[in-house]
Amino acid sequence: MTLSYAIVTPARDEADNLRRLADCVRSQTRLPTVWVVVDSGSRDDTAAVVVALAREYPWIRLGRTPGVRRAAPGAPVVRAFHSGVSELDPLPDVIVKLDADVSLDHDFFERLLAEFALDPQLGIAGGGCLELVDGEWRQTRVTGDHVRGACRAYRRACFEAVLPLVESMGWDGVDELQARARGWTTRIVPNLDFRHHRRVGERDGAWHRRWRAQGAGAYAMGYRPLYLLLRTLHRARQNPAAVAMIGGYIAAAMRHAPRMEDAEARALLRNEQRLRNLPARARELLGR
Repeated sequence: MTLSYAIVTPARDEADNLRRLADCVRSQTRLPTVWVVVDSGSRDDTAAVVVALAREYPWIRLGRTPGVRRAAPGAPVVRAFHSGVSELDPLPDVIVKLDADVSLDHDFFERLLAEFALDPQLGIAGGGCLELVDGEWRQTRVTGDHVRGACRAYRRACFEAVLPLVESMGWDGVDELQARARGWTTRIVPNLDFRHHRRVGERDGAWHRRWRAQGAGAYAMGYRPLYLLLRTLHRARQNPAAVAMIGGYIAAAMRHAPRMEDAEARALLRNEQRLRNLPARARELLGR
């Protein structure tokens, strides 16, 4: 079965990164039906780069998200993604959210689509994330089958089942929980990697702000406090600023911030964070 796919790329001040990404996309062995690059208030040549590409490749399109003036974790990115998806008419079989700061091998999407064709229950999939550490591209570890938000693909039926995506930090965890609660599977495809040229959180400014935002996102998702504490201690071994996650969680709780309303997804998360499941989560983070 031949599946169609389209790409949506939220972009803010990404002119240089887009030039590299465009080389990757147009060299794919399976081209998208359309690639929408959504400009979120850029001050550089992002829009001009996309317009120039669109003149050469009719399947590339420039979109815009009005009213976004500054970078903030979660919300503007999701809003831009929603805006780009609204321009896909009709929706393809697979919708890809692809950040501008990544690069891919030429057969990345052909291999990714093959996974969707083989497994009708596969709802969200992506590749492993490589980041440059001490001059080497190294795999970043995640728990469970979490697919990184920088490069993730949705089967159309699954995507429609989890809409709208939440406009906050942690959005790419909430939709996975909702998908799995509805019977879909999520998976990182083995031996299929992408390179992330901007390390997670690097753009958010001060590191403590990134970690506080992650703590607030954990509260919104419904994390168990003990699980958050253990996760913080693990992350703080690599970056002491990670302790700010606890402050972000507490602050969100004190102001009674909104929490994930999907009861099934919340129950699934809390079950996975029970004490008896923590050893498995730890092994996943350690790559075992």
